[in-house]
Amino acid sequence: MATEPSTTRRPGRPGRDTAAVPAERDILLRGLEAFAELGYDHASARELARRLGVSHNFINDRYGSKAAFWRAVVDAALGAQLRRMAPIDPETDDEDWLRRFVSEFYRTNIDEPDLARLIADESSRETDRLDYLYEHYLEPVLAAVAPRLESLKASGRMAAAPMDILFFAMIGPISGLVSDPLTRRLGDRSDLTTRERRLARAEALADLVVGGLLAQGNAHSR
Repeated sequence: MATEPSTTRRPGRPGRDTAAVPAERDILLRGLEAFAELGYDHASARELARRLGVSHNFINDRYGSKAAFWRAVVDAALGAQLRRMAPIDPETDDEDWLRRFVSEFYRTNIDEPDLARLIADESSRETDRLDYLYEHYLEPVLAAVAPRLESLKASGRMAAAPMDILFFAMIGPISGLVSDPLTRRLGDRSDLTTRERRLARAEALADLVVGGLLAQGNAHSR
């Protein structure tokens, strides 16, 4: 008697009686949300699988390990953020270039607040994940902005602060764009869920940060 041929499943692929695996984009977005909320150490493979809606061995089968999945999540989020940043004419004056860069950087962060939260959490830990973030994200940002900062300092239009201080002065305030519960407690009762309000906050913060940096330089030059 003929038998029904068996069905071979790829690793991580659900059986006929299980729900379909979410699209790759959804998997990476849910992974980013989980890592940002729980932190890497508390985001167990089982909890990640539950949040992704997949089998408990899916991450190892698809990505090889939780660490590799974390890198895939970060790469997807960072790649999307870099694509959202509008290019700036290299011939733009240093001050205007800096204003536009910081403004654009803040604007792109409001579109993916979980990425900012993840980076803030990982930045306080000495791990290979921080090495990965620095190499693929923080260092390229610094490399793009450092020549402009050095030029502004050399011309006396910016205070001669160390590069790490200037970096934190520009990047650190992003936490103010992704900390809605604290923002409300500090007095902003507006609807923080609207993109228009988030963009307005990003622009206001960029103006304050860059204006402060340049004002310090102008004060020292007088």
